[in-house]
Amino acid sequence: MTGNDVGHTGMDTDVVIAAVGPTGLMLACELRLAGVDVVVVERLAERTGESRAGGMHSRTLEVLDQRGILDRFLAAGELQPVGHFSGLRLDFDESESRHPYPLMILQSAIERLLEEWADELGVRVRWSSEVSDISQDGAGVTVGLRTERSAPATLRARYLVGCDGGRSAVRKLAGIGFPGTPATMTAMIGDVELPDLSEEYIWWRRRPTGDYSAIAFEPGWHRLITFEYDRVADRGAPVTSEQLRESLIRLAGTDYGMRNPRGVSRFSDAARQADRYREGRVLLAGDAAHIHFPAGGQGLNMGVQDAVNLGWKLASVVRGRAPESLLDSYHAERHPVAECVLHNTRAQSALARPGPQADALRDVFTSLIVFDDVNAYLRGMLTALDIRYPSDGDHPVAGRRVPDADLKTSDGISHVYALLHTGRPVLLDLCGSAEVASVAEDWSDRVDFVEARSEDDHWYVPAAGEVPAPAALLVRPDGHVAWAATGGTPATAALRTALTTWFGPPTQG
Repeated sequence: MTGNDVGHTGMDTDVVIAAVGPTGLMLACELRLAGVDVVVVERLAERTGESRAGGMHSRTLEVLDQRGILDRFLAAGELQPVGHFSGLRLDFDESESRHPYPLMILQSAIERLLEEWADELGVRVRWSSEVSDISQDGAGVTVGLRTERSAPATLRARYLVGCDGGRSAVRKLAGIGFPGTPATMTAMIGDVELPDLSEEYIWWRRRPTGDYSAIAFEPGWHRLITFEYDRVADRGAPVTSEQLRESLIRLAGTDYGMRNPRGVSRFSDAARQADRYREGRVLLAGDAAHIHFPAGGQGLNMGVQDAVNLGWKLASVVRGRAPESLLDSYHAERHPVAECVLHNTRAQSALARPGPQADALRDVFTSLIVFDDVNAYLRGMLTALDIRYPSDGDHPVAGRRVPDADLKTSDGISHVYALLHTGRPVLLDLCGSAEVASVAEDWSDRVDFVEARSEDDHWYVPAAGEVPAPAALLVRPDGHVAWAATGGTPATAALRTALTTWFGPPTQG
């Protein structure tokens, strides 16, 4: 079933997505690229302009490049050659990605650009519509909505995806558990003017009860963040700019003349994860599936990558091209990723704590982080370039995100990511194999077959270094390699298995 069929099946749409944050918008765009009809519902009447997140890492930049929209984001942000692990500097290696450096860009700009792309793709958004009820059956899910009108509304869809944040109504209504560890500190964030600040920025200035930072994101404005340990705020209490001022004074002894605060909010080091990412026809992504201390700026990035992992799978199921069991691979692949992020952010929170024990631990970490292997390990973890999913094929690139290698094709394609702009899987033959071409014919309705020559004899693969370029490889729409073969004649039986596993049975043969 496609978006053109929904009116004939008793469905209002194929998929309802709760919330128009970066995760929800990215998922909506992925589904529309695959021809799936989508409605995004949002409880707010309009955007607030608040920007809790402030950057994108390499893997997210690669994902945007794979869809051909990266230039929009680069124009709105600023690349930075360094990152950090709990405030300790990390250096980035240009050999690991075509986009090695973090992009400093406010969440409000990210949402604006994704919303523009969503509008181009025909995504429908319903503001002032809060999910209030969920009812599932064998054919679909009925979503109750609390709206500005007196009478509640409903939407009927094949699937519902909750991208509605750490306090997700969708997760609660679906009865999905959210275990984890509670908060031990309180942090506040806001964009403010600091006219009495003589420095361009303050980076992670440690004090006996916490620390604070003030980073210039745009002329005249600083992103102010304060961290106070062993001070846990009531989650339901209102957040005010005066609280941010008082927190800064406690830590810095001054408010630097703070004025014109905007987008003030609060967060903590609470770390929780949904015990399952799917309950029947209801799925979770982004902060609805996992929350954590935002050390290293991983949260927004992980949500966008959740969306790209889920989007093509959900589209294949909705369109009848793959069995519903394909959706189980979403939890199987993404749940362990979030587990690792929760683990490393707990470690970063412990490293950031004030006191002589943490100070000694930071000294040891500082002496270790200068070693290339340690730096590379932490860098790969924060950027998500180290992720490897289970896959077929014995080549080191199998299961990993495909490198953006230089290519030469008959139609002028110059690099791998340009092949993924349409959001379709690609079977890339780099050895001119008649056997691979023959197999491709049986999936030609859903998998693009491309013959090319790699301009490089070796590709860089995390944890493996420089390895021989594969003879052929099957690249999923999310940019991860489902199957890869070494030199010689590829094993087409394994290729057929991989194609069937990820993209359904052949249409011919």
